[in-house]
Amino acid sequence: MTDSAHRMTIRVYYEDTDAGGVAYHASYLRWAERARTESLREMGLPHADMQRLHGCFMVVRRATVEYARPARLDDEVTVVTRIRRASASLLLRQEVWRGEERLAWLDVTLACVDGATLAPRRLPEPWLGALRARTVPACNDLPGNAQPGNALPETT
Repeated sequence: MTDSAHRMTIRVYYEDTDAGGVAYHASYLRWAERARTESLREMGLPHADMQRLHGCFMVVRRATVEYARPARLDDEVTVVTRIRRASASLLLRQEVWRGEERLAWLDVTLACVDGATLAPRRLPEPWLGALRARTVPACNDLPGNAQPGNALPETT
């Protein structure tokens, strides 16, 4: 199986840190948002096209974050984004790595809404088909089993 994960490298800037010199917890959410946006753009599915062509856009319905280790000022971190499910909603696993060390992981559920009414609606084609084609199996949440840049094994 080829790994269909998207990777985006980010430098931790002073604006990303708190008074203790570590990345502020909300910075991880901002990095994940940027990585999701770039992942779609790399697939040829920019947000602007969804809005312009289909009158809809995706919103975060749920986001859970597990923090394992802190990122620090001037660290270079990589956000790895994988699509776990594409149906009525989109479920993503995003992980933040510093080298071989997984710092945090996020499970993010996105929903598609109508641009005028904000009512839920189906993801339009070609988004749904393209996202389904990039879906990977469920990830194992245990930090010790994770490998940067590789699909995570499923537990039995």
